[in-house]
Amino acid sequence: MKRAFDPSHLMDITPRPDLVFVRGDASWVWDQKGRRYLDFVQGWAVNTLGHAPACVRDALAQQSALLVTPSPAFHNEPAIALSELLCRHSDFDQVFFTNSGAEANEGAIKLARKWGRLHRGGAYEIITFADAFHGRTLATMSASGKPGWDRMFSPQVDGFPKARLNDLPSVQALIGRQTVAIMLEPVQGESGVQEATPEFLHGLRALCDRHGLLLIFDEVQTGVGRLGRLFGYQHFGVVPDVITLAKGLGGGVPIGALLARRDACVFAHGDQGETFNGNPLMCAVGLAVLHEVLADGFLDRVRTTGEHLGVRLRELSDRCGAGSARGVGLLRALDLGQPLAAAVVAHAREHLALEGTADGAGLLLNAPRPSVLRFMPALTVTPDEVDLMVDGLTAAVSAAGSAV
Repeated sequence: MKRAFDPSHLMDITPRPDLVFVRGDASWVWDQKGRRYLDFVQGWAVNTLGHAPACVRDALAQQSALLVTPSPAFHNEPAIALSELLCRHSDFDQVFFTNSGAEANEGAIKLARKWGRLHRGGAYEIITFADAFHGRTLATMSASGKPGWDRMFSPQVDGFPKARLNDLPSVQALIGRQTVAIMLEPVQGESGVQEATPEFLHGLRALCDRHGLLLIFDEVQTGVGRLGRLFGYQHFGVVPDVITLAKGLGGGVPIGALLARRDACVFAHGDQGETFNGNPLMCAVGLAVLHEVLADGFLDRVRTTGEHLGVRLRELSDRCGAGSARGVGLLRALDLGQPLAAAVVAHAREHLALEGTADGAGLLLNAPRPSVLRFMPALTVTPDEVDLMVDGLTAAVSAAGSAV
C-alpha cells in the first residue's frame, strides 16, 4: 500500500506540482506513484554525480559513524583535507566553508568590505550586474539584479551599484572612491545562461588591477566541473581574487565555500563564523565528489557531452525556428523565441512519454525566464540520455506551440 503524502504543513513558498519524489538513480528520479523521469534539472545543478551516487552514500555512512560535528571551534580532518584539495587545484590559498551559496556570497561581501576598510579607506561598494543572482539573504538579494527584488523586502542593503554584463564602460562609469570590488557570475544562470565574454572578464581584471579593487566570481553554479573545467574561471582564463562555490561541491548535500588569495584573506578572529561551518559530515562528501570530478577523463567527458548537448539544442532550434541555443559545458539554455517555457516544462513533466522507454517516462526541465529553458543535467549524463531528452523536448515544444 502506497503512503499518502500531505504537504499542507509546508510553507507555500513556490508552486509545486502534485507529486512527491521518493527515489533517484543517476539521471533518473521516481515519484510516489512509481513514475520515472529523466532529470535535466538535478536540484538546480546541485547533483554533480546524479541522484544517490555511491560515493556520496558511502561518505555519509562512513563519516557519520566517526564524527558528525565537533563545532567549528575545533579542527576536523575532512575540513582540512577538503580545503587543501581545493587550494591545490586552484589559484587560491584559504577557504571558509559555509552551508549554501548565499552564505558563501554573503561571506565574500563581508570579506570585501573588511578589505576596503583596511586597504581603501573604508570603501564598501561592490559593483554587481543587472539580472545577476547571488542568493536570498538580504545582502545577496541586494547584490542581485533580478527584476523586482529591489522592492520585495525593501529597504535594500546599500552599496551594490549595477552595471551591465559585457559592457565594460558601464562598469567604468560606476567606479569611484567608495568602490572596493566587482562581483559577478561568469555565466549568469537565473537570467537564462548569459555568458560573460572572455574579453569582458579580462577587461574587468585589468580594471581591478588598475584601481586596486577585488575581483569576485560567484561560481556557485559554474564551479566543480559544470563548464568542463574544475572551476569556471579556468575556462575563461581569468583569475579572480575571490570565488564562491556551493551547489555541485556537495553533490546533493548542503555545503558552500569561499576561496580567496592570501592578500584578500583579511578576516580576524570573530569576524566570520557559522555553527555548521566546515562540519566533517558535509566536508567528507565534498571530498568524495571532488575526487570523482578530478579522476582521469571525467572532465574530458563533461566537455564532450556538453558539446553534444549544445549541438543537439542548436539543431532543435534550427528545426523549430526557435531562438538561440547557448551555454558552456553542461550549463545550457534554449531561447524558444516566445513565452512557452512554462508550458513546455509542464507538458514534459505531466504528459510526455519519452520514446524508447518501456514505462513512458517523463522529463524534468527548468524555465528560468518565460521564453527560456535551462539544462543542468548531472555531469555523469550520457550522450544517449542527451538524445532522449532532446527528442522529448522536441515533442514538448511542438505540443506547447500547438496549444497556443
